[in-house]
Amino acid sequence: MMGEGMEEGWVVCLLRKCRNLKPTKQIHGHIVKTGLHADPFVFGKLLLHCAVSISDALHYSLSLFRHFPNPDTFMHNTLIRGLSLSQTPLLSLHPFIQLRRQPTLYPDSFSFAFVLKGVANSRQLRPGIQLHSQAFHHGFDTHIFVGTTLISMYAECGDSLSARRVFDEMSEPNVVAWNAAVTAAFRCGDVEGAGNVFGRMPVRNLTSWNAMLAGYAKAGELGLARRVFCDMPLRDEVSWSTMIIGFAHNGCFDEAFGFFRELLREGIGTNEVSLTGVLSACAQAGAFEFGKILHGFLEKAGFLYVGSVNNALIDTYSKCGNVAMARLVFQNMPVARSIVSWTSIIAGLAMHGYGEEAIQLFHEMEESGVRPDGITFISLLYACSHSGLVEEGYSFFSKMKNVYGIEPAIEHYGCMVDLYGRAARLHKAYEFVCEMPVSPNAIIWRTLLGACSIHGNIELAELVKARLAEMDPDNSGDHVLLSNVYAVAGKWKDVANIRRTMTEHSMKKTPGWSMIEIDKVIYRFVAGEKPNEVTKEAHEKLREIMLRLRVEAGYAPQLRSVLHDIEEEEKEDSVSKHSEKLAAAFGIAKLPKGRILRIVKNLRVCGDCHTVMKLISKIYQVEIVVRDRSRFHSFKDGCCSCRDYW
Repeated sequence: MMGEGMEEGWVVCLLRKCRNLKPTKQIHGHIVKTGLHADPFVFGKLLLHCAVSISDALHYSLSLFRHFPNPDTFMHNTLIRGLSLSQTPLLSLHPFIQLRRQPTLYPDSFSFAFVLKGVANSRQLRPGIQLHSQAFHHGFDTHIFVGTTLISMYAECGDSLSARRVFDEMSEPNVVAWNAAVTAAFRCGDVEGAGNVFGRMPVRNLTSWNAMLAGYAKAGELGLARRVFCDMPLRDEVSWSTMIIGFAHNGCFDEAFGFFRELLREGIGTNEVSLTGVLSACAQAGAFEFGKILHGFLEKAGFLYVGSVNNALIDTYSKCGNVAMARLVFQNMPVARSIVSWTSIIAGLAMHGYGEEAIQLFHEMEESGVRPDGITFISLLYACSHSGLVEEGYSFFSKMKNVYGIEPAIEHYGCMVDLYGRAARLHKAYEFVCEMPVSPNAIIWRTLLGACSIHGNIELAELVKARLAEMDPDNSGDHVLLSNVYAVAGKWKDVANIRRTMTEHSMKKTPGWSMIEIDKVIYRFVAGEKPNEVTKEAHEKLREIMLRLRVEAGYAPQLRSVLHDIEEEEKEDSVSKHSEKLAAAFGIAKLPKGRILRIVKNLRVCGDCHTVMKLISKIYQVEIVVRDRSRFHSFKDGCCSCRDYW
């Protein structure tokens, strides 16, 4: 027979090995049978495991807590902590209030730190101020742990003055508090203030330097980030990952790849974060060849046994235009497929227009026992939208709430508006927006305005733009969309009025650009940019291509794709210089015959470019994959995978 202490230790050891709820329940049953469920130490460890250590058991911890006769402060704190990290962090207030109402119990520093974290994660300033007052009342306002969390809470809620005041009132802030003050300044958009705090720090640790790197990268201050990186006395995996991800997210893909190559040269061990970061860069840039090389590296280094790396590979191949490779990675995963894995492949099929296949995979996911979440349904609705599956989309929207109990978020409503809008059911889309149980935001109205622009509905476009003007009057994209509707209808006076308004309010249209990867180098083309050796070569090849398309395929430019009131000859010249045409021409000039041209564009492909890509694929016998703002187009033998539905 085991002694009581040995039995307790054995149970705690078993709990540490549990990775999900099912074996945890079995251990709970054993605890009840042996009578250890009344032991506060054992019960507290079980509660902590369910609330914090495993991801799918918070509801179980709430049930456990309710059935324990006299939960102590540690148990209350465990529940506060678990809820603060959940999808509903503000609910962490409930066990805190329960704790405050107990006559024999008092909140400690952990109680305040955890509940403040919950308020910070929910970005609710009012309860945060009330908690600050209570912390002061209990004498914890000067506690370094609570004070540091207060700084973070005020920063997350956008109150930079209060965050700074809490820091200034600390008598002896440690390096953690200084780091919190730096992060708080960045969080509130005060880049200069963050630099000043960093400059005054008496002691800096690696976290201090990494906080500066992350802050500058997120703010787009890449030059300052590079300077900090060069000045660092010591770098770790986080430092390298921050630079890779930061440069990638700011569109500097070559630099991101450069940091990754340098990381390998330095002999520093790559980790999950740096690898998923560089895969993210490949995905955003459409760098298929670099992604393939990275895939080989991951296989040799044994990283394919990490679930998140597989998920990133699926996303990378999907966004690089090779959904077949994405499916192969998904099918051959050596680890269990998570909800993220299923959602990633469904999203990949969706962006390539394989709506029926995405639906089939969703059903396979259901049969495998994996429960879909809200993000899965966004991908599924997106798949229906881009394949014209209107009735199926509505069915899944209903199923989400009625079968799975998932309350639609604003993104799901946006998907439904897009679903109806793309199918030219504009009045149905408008009715849907007007009947939404939540107030439609600017993105919802903008989605409808985009549909009006595609289908040329002037009356509804004007109505929708009026709504947007109340919400976001200075958004240049909204003005451009309405201008496009007028231009297609030939209402040049209205176009001129909108352009004048944009000029008066210093609004600038987002320039169209396209990128293509050749020999693991990313080339970027912008219509109207200053000539250089690359653009000169692209223009020369494009002139040759356009002439051949006219002669051999009878091509005539679609001048309605040029949305300016200019002479026909100028329109023809303008439409022939769109960035995706230049990228395709450069690809044909540089890539060997038989290689797929993979192009990434930041805006929606226009009708003329879509026609040209189809003709090039036929005349030059080349496959062209174009990723525009919302989906993929695979051009082959004169046809497009979108079936002209985009």
